[in-house]
Amino acid sequence: MRTLTDTTALFQQKVASAWSAKADRLQSATGILLGCFLLVHLHFESSILFGKEAFYHVVQFLEGGMFSETGHGYPLLTTIFSTFLLVVVLVHAAFALRRFPAQIGQWRALRSQMQVVNHSDTRVWFWQLVSGFILFFLVPVHLYTMIATPEIGPHLSAERVYHDNAWLLYIVLLPAVVIHAMFGLYRVAVKWGISANRNGLRKLAHILVVYLMVIGLLSLAQYMIIGSELTLPIEPFRP
Repeated sequence: MRTLTDTTALFQQKVASAWSAKADRLQSATGILLGCFLLVHLHFESSILFGKEAFYHVVQFLEGGMFSETGHGYPLLTTIFSTFLLVVVLVHAAFALRRFPAQIGQWRALRSQMQVVNHSDTRVWFWQLVSGFILFFLVPVHLYTMIATPEIGPHLSAERVYHDNAWLLYIVLLPAVVIHAMFGLYRVAVKWGISANRNGLRKLAHILVVYLMVIGLLSLAQYMIIGSELTLPIEPFRP
C-alpha cells in the first residue's frame, strides 16, 4: 500500500518527466530554427563574393526594399529580426544548460570516457559542448551589434569587419557556430528518429561544416579586402 510520501514522490517524478520531455522538444525546435537560419544566413552573406552590387540587392530584398519609396529598405527590420533571434538563442541556451557539465570532475570524466571509448557520437557531443560554451559569450555580442547598428551593406559591413576589427569576433564565431549548428542538426535528426543512418548523417554534417567554413571564410576575406580599400568616413554603397 502506497504512503502519502510515495504518492507525492511519484507525482513529482511524473511532473519532472513531463517537463523534461517538453524542454527537450523546445530545445530541439529552437535548435532546428537556428541551424536552418545559419544555413540561409551564410549563403546570403556569401553573395558578397559575386560583387558589391549582388550583396546590395540581397540586403535590400531582406530589408523590404521593394516596399520602400527610396528602394533602400528598412534597417528596422534587421533590428526586429535580430532581437527575435536573440530571444530564441537565450531560450535554446537555457534548455541546453540542463545537460551541460557544471563541475570540473564531470569534464574530466567525459574526457576519460572519450579516451577509453572511441565513440563518434560522444565526440560530436563533446564538440557541441565546447562550441556551445564559446557561443554563449559571442552570439549575444554579435546580435547586440546588429540590434544597435542595423545598417548593413557592402561598404557598411566591410567597415564593421575591417575598420571596427569585427573580424576578430567572426574568426572565432564562425567555426564555433558552424560546428555547433551542423552537429546539432545531426543529433536532432538521430534523436527524433528522422533517419536511422547515423554514419550517413554524420558524414553529411562534416561535409556541411567544411563547406560552410569555406564560404564563410571567403566572405570574411572579401569584406576585409573591400574594407582595406575604403577611407573614413565610409559612404554607403549605391549601385
